[in-house]
Amino acid sequence: MNQNNWSFEEEEDFGVALSQRTEELYRVPNREVNHEGLIEAWAVPLRDLVIFPRMVSPIFVGREASLLAIQAAQLNDQTVIGLTQRNADEDAPDVDGFLPIGVEMAVGRLLNMPEGSSSALVQGRRRVEIVEFIQVKPFLRVRVRPMPEAKDADREMRALMRSVLDTFDQCVHLDRALPEEAYLYALNINEPGWLADMIASTLSIDALEKQKLLMLSDPTTRLQQLHILLAQEVDVLELENKIHTRVQSEMNHSQRDFYLREQLKVIQTELGEGDIWQQDVAELREKIKKAKLSKEALETAEKELARLEQMPPMAPEVGIIRTYLEWIIDLPWGKLSKDKLDVRHAAEILERDHYGLKKVKDRILEYIAVRSLKPKKERQPILCFVGAPGTGKTSLGRSIAEALGREFARVSLGGVRDVSEIRGHRRTYIGALPGRIIQTIKRAGKANPLFMLDEIDKLGSDFRGDPSSALLEVLDPEQNHAFSDHYLEIPFDLSKVMFITTANSLYDIPDALLDRMEVIEFPGYIEEEKLAIADQYLIPRQIAESGVHDLGLRFSVGSVQSIIRQYTYEAGVRNLEREIGRVCRKIARLKAEGKRYPQQITARTIEKLLGPPQYFMSQIEDEDEVGVATGLAWTVNGGEIMAIEVAVLEGKGNLQITGNIGDVMQESVQAGLTYIKSRARDFEIPLEVFDRMDIHIHFPEGAIPKDGPSAGITLTSALFSALTGHPVYRDVAMTGEITLRGRVLPVGGVRDKILAAHRAGIKVILLPEKNLKDLVELPKSARHDLKIIPVKHMDEVLKIALAPEATIEPPRPRVKDEEE
Repeated sequence: MNQNNWSFEEEEDFGVALSQRTEELYRVPNREVNHEGLIEAWAVPLRDLVIFPRMVSPIFVGREASLLAIQAAQLNDQTVIGLTQRNADEDAPDVDGFLPIGVEMAVGRLLNMPEGSSSALVQGRRRVEIVEFIQVKPFLRVRVRPMPEAKDADREMRALMRSVLDTFDQCVHLDRALPEEAYLYALNINEPGWLADMIASTLSIDALEKQKLLMLSDPTTRLQQLHILLAQEVDVLELENKIHTRVQSEMNHSQRDFYLREQLKVIQTELGEGDIWQQDVAELREKIKKAKLSKEALETAEKELARLEQMPPMAPEVGIIRTYLEWIIDLPWGKLSKDKLDVRHAAEILERDHYGLKKVKDRILEYIAVRSLKPKKERQPILCFVGAPGTGKTSLGRSIAEALGREFARVSLGGVRDVSEIRGHRRTYIGALPGRIIQTIKRAGKANPLFMLDEIDKLGSDFRGDPSSALLEVLDPEQNHAFSDHYLEIPFDLSKVMFITTANSLYDIPDALLDRMEVIEFPGYIEEEKLAIADQYLIPRQIAESGVHDLGLRFSVGSVQSIIRQYTYEAGVRNLEREIGRVCRKIARLKAEGKRYPQQITARTIEKLLGPPQYFMSQIEDEDEVGVATGLAWTVNGGEIMAIEVAVLEGKGNLQITGNIGDVMQESVQAGLTYIKSRARDFEIPLEVFDRMDIHIHFPEGAIPKDGPSAGITLTSALFSALTGHPVYRDVAMTGEITLRGRVLPVGGVRDKILAAHRAGIKVILLPEKNLKDLVELPKSARHDLKIIPVKHMDEVLKIALAPEATIEPPRPRVKDEEE
């Protein structure tokens, strides 16, 4: 049985019919108890429905057993027992599937429903306790005991009833489904149990809570539990009322806006101004026509404009579509800068702005020359400038753009970890925008700018994707003619863009990305180049920026050399310019304070203005020494000379290496030592030396990490010197990798190494024969002052670098006494 909205088949007045059916219920008498105080009656299962005493409620009769039980009771003008099911989903519950407390109820006339079932009105009479089930089939019959209730109310009970009524009054006012008459009816009930049952049957609470109330036989406990439920219901109803009020207010505001806008439309029409919304749409349509959009872009723009036109002006999506259309319109579809293809003019600009960098300038001039011969050349070069900080990579990009007559666009990729920074965000996200590529193209205003991707080796990757993978399409000439941004989702042609990337190191660039670029290395500036750059660019700029251009300041060559050697340590010229700027600012302060200031800047002036030197140049040894050889090293800041020291002392044949060196350099030590051991007889070195003497090799400046194979021949020379007593000439420096057979292999960084040796006062340099090709880049002064000897084998190195005669007794293990 379920509660249901019942209806009449006969056409009669609803109020009269309901009154007649209710009177029928009251005419059915309660069953009389036997001598044991028990009642036997037919039982009707109630599913998902709780009937309270004295309450009238419709029921829906669907099960055959229930229908038979009601018909049997009505034949004898008797009541039935309503049994509440614990689980409403069970169609045929057993005797344990009912609550232990039921309700005696009178059943009115059965009415047939259109779907073949029946309905009836029932009235609860009193609570009964189920004693036993007498009959189960064909329908239920039970023996029950009536549960009498106290009808009088003491002072505490009356206070509780009044509190319950006040809370119920709040529910009636807040719940639009409850009629005002419900509170009036409850107000006239004097019995506490009746009041609790009446309010419980009226509230829209969960069936389980109603079952709990039905099980409470004590009126006081029932009213207290009902009071708690009423308080919870008031809280929920107040929240619903707030939400309803807010929604209604917003709806009223929207309706008011709509009404005012309709009035505004009429006023504008009368004034001949037209609709502002339609004017905006018409303006967008005109912009789309004027923009030289691609076929795909035009189709997408027209489709989105049609959607926009059909929307009300206040729709949330209007702003999203309008922003999208404006991005499409503002992009430079087909807008190209006219390239300047005058090779001489380009060469003048590049020479004007930058000193040296011959390889880069030649590559740009070659590109301009090819374009002048083949103007319709589609493929653009994709260059990667690699070099230490401060070597002019970014500034050269600006000069190239000026030489070509193109717009210059730059994006810094340092620290970028999100792939959306490159490809943009999907339009489904709030605040979505195109990626940096499309944004920068829009700012440039041309479809063929010179686009510089700075710090490409600083790209990162995390859970948001790998930006370097997104750049594969951007920097691939076979794909970038149809670059697709996630926000636009329209192919944009990047094939006419000239991309230049910059990096400090190639090791952090993925191979697939590196393969798409033409790498041009920016070597560190040598001292001669720094002097020229300071004289032509840095000094005039800093004098002008410091406001001392009218003081007649002159920097001598010695002063600039002093700054380079003693106050900076770098491959580029940024710190050099900073120090020159410091000198100019200090002179500006002296001028402003009315003090004397020098006009001729010398090395001595530099020390007075900048303080004690911060760096010290490496110098050659004071004299020829045994076990000390001078090697040549390369760093990102240029070349250095490095003395390698070897000591041989009595021990147990151990080899100790100190000086913070890497694995490759340790392997070079092992290779050099093995070479000497293999030639020990030729060198007249007893083999017992290697078993009974310890060898300690030290690379000075232990705080600086060192690695690489180029110190191979240097440390082998120092080892040979320490084992034989022949000193190494102090003015001879060397570099080269050694093999186990004594062959000398080529190394890198030759130009910087030789220049460092030249500055330190070295006279002779031993160089692998295959490195002679690198001497082309040497300044003439270095080639003139230095004696550079190519070598192929370690034997040649030892003949040139070591003195022919030993100056000390070579270390040998002590001869053991017979007694020992």
